[in-house]
Amino acid sequence: MEPENTVTTVALISPYTRIRLVCTESPFLKPYDDDLRVREQRESGLSHSNSDSDISENDDKFCVDVDFLRSLDPKEWKDQDHYAVLGLKSLRFNATEEDIRRAYRKIVLIHHPDKRKAKGEDVRQDDDYFTCITRAYETLGTPLKRRSYDSVDPEFDDNLPTEAEVKKDFFRAMGKSFALNARWSERKNVPSVGTMESSREHVDLFYNFWYNFESWREYSYLDEEDKERGQDRDERRWIEKQNKAIRAKRKKEEMSRIRALVDLAYNHDPRIQKFKQEEKERRMAAKRAKQDAIQAQKAEEERLVREAAMARVRAEEEEQKRIEGIRLEREQQKKALKKERKILRDLAKSNNYFAGDDDRTRVKNMEGVEKICEMMKALELQEFNRELQSGGQEVFLRVLRETEEKLEEERRAMLTKNTSSTSLNTALRMVDKNQMWGPENMQILIKAVNLFPAGTAQRWDVIANFMNMHSPTAAEQKYTSRDVLNKAKVLQSGDFSKSVLKAQANENAFESFEKTKKDLKVVDNAEISVKDEAAAEPKKAERAEMNGADKEARTWTKEEQALLEQAIKTYPISTPERWDRIAECIPNRTKKECLKRVKELVDRVNAKKEAQQSVK
Repeated sequence: MEPENTVTTVALISPYTRIRLVCTESPFLKPYDDDLRVREQRESGLSHSNSDSDISENDDKFCVDVDFLRSLDPKEWKDQDHYAVLGLKSLRFNATEEDIRRAYRKIVLIHHPDKRKAKGEDVRQDDDYFTCITRAYETLGTPLKRRSYDSVDPEFDDNLPTEAEVKKDFFRAMGKSFALNARWSERKNVPSVGTMESSREHVDLFYNFWYNFESWREYSYLDEEDKERGQDRDERRWIEKQNKAIRAKRKKEEMSRIRALVDLAYNHDPRIQKFKQEEKERRMAAKRAKQDAIQAQKAEEERLVREAAMARVRAEEEEQKRIEGIRLEREQQKKALKKERKILRDLAKSNNYFAGDDDRTRVKNMEGVEKICEMMKALELQEFNRELQSGGQEVFLRVLRETEEKLEEERRAMLTKNTSSTSLNTALRMVDKNQMWGPENMQILIKAVNLFPAGTAQRWDVIANFMNMHSPTAAEQKYTSRDVLNKAKVLQSGDFSKSVLKAQANENAFESFEKTKKDLKVVDNAEISVKDEAAAEPKKAERAEMNGADKEARTWTKEEQALLEQAIKTYPISTPERWDRIAECIPNRTKKECLKRVKELVDRVNAKKEAQQSVK
């Protein structure tokens, strides 16, 4: 008897290698036909363990309709359903390569022409339906050809669900459509539609995936022309170009269909509507919170304003009370001072001003009483009156002497202060603005502003330096950039026709004109003879006539030119009656002369520019 803890070793024998021999000669096929079919199904069941739908175990999914096969036209093999030909109509694109091979082998064993001949069937050599089986296996057995055929699977439904179906049951209708179209995705792990309880992250991920959907679906199977049938290279290229254009068009239509499906789902997704409502409520809550915060801030500001106003009112009331108290106190002090002064005057008067019978001393003491009244305050007068009642003349004379000494000290201090202030004023004498901006300095400023126009680097500093270099009063007063800028603004903003500068400029221009006129008159009576006078009469008449004709051609002086430039700047183009006002600023010049002068200057500038451009 073996012990209880005996260990038994079992050797595993490697499985037998099964080799299937098939005899294709007709005498040997019939006896083993049924048995071979059974073994083939058994082997298919053993090897196909990775397929979700096993052919051997699910014979109802692998079904070949003989009448369907016999109805096929070998010439129209491209329009046939290859999966139905091989008996894989239920599996279709889910069928694996192994399923396709096994289905083909199985159908070959039954429908091969030799098999059918052995059974006594009449087989047509030219248009036998077995050609359709061969074409189906060639298409589905090659990955590229199968991918091309799957792209145009006739069993696939390209239609979109209707709005009524979506509104009735969104998740059922859209879930089915997205599940069908997920087979075309280039990327794996296609997200599902989800449920009403799906999170916002899942919904966003779902729609981001489908709005950026990448489809592998292509339409080369539907090419109308086979490029291999082209006679030469150019014809084949042309065929390929036409095929690509048609494929691109169908691809675009497919992507539009997918986009329409996604838009339909997004527009009717109750979760999106819920998220939008939640977002709207969140924004409204934030807006309400912001408005509440603004209202609270506004209320707080109003409260602070009210408190500040109340505090200001209280402060004003307290200040008014304080001022009133000070006023009352001053009035009391004035009354007390007036009372003590009256007492002092009465005492002095009753004692004959402590002078005895001497009238001069009495008058002097009367003045001393008034001095004491002016110098002493109420309390001091009160104390003095008490002492005066007991001390008499001695106390009065002593206080009078002290008062006079105080007045003398104040007088001396006042003289010293006046002397020091006079010396300080002499050292720090004020600048006379009229002298600082006299007519000459104004002309220099206008000239500097014209020489250094807007855009000059550090313009006003440069103009100030120019004024310091050329002004006759620069030794006494230095001009700063602020001084010249302020004066230039005053000139620009003021009425130039009414300024002092215009009057001075008019006088200077008139003096210059008179001087020029005198220089032109060269008359020496001592050297002119009677004959010369007779000969000179026609010349004088001619000269007078020329002066009358060329009155408008007088030479423009520098002063007149400066006045013209300043007037043009003062009165812009928008000024009504501009040239009349400009002519008013320039003495002895008419509106016509001003216009003519401006035209001359413009012509000179244009001629200079043209000359420069011609040189370039």
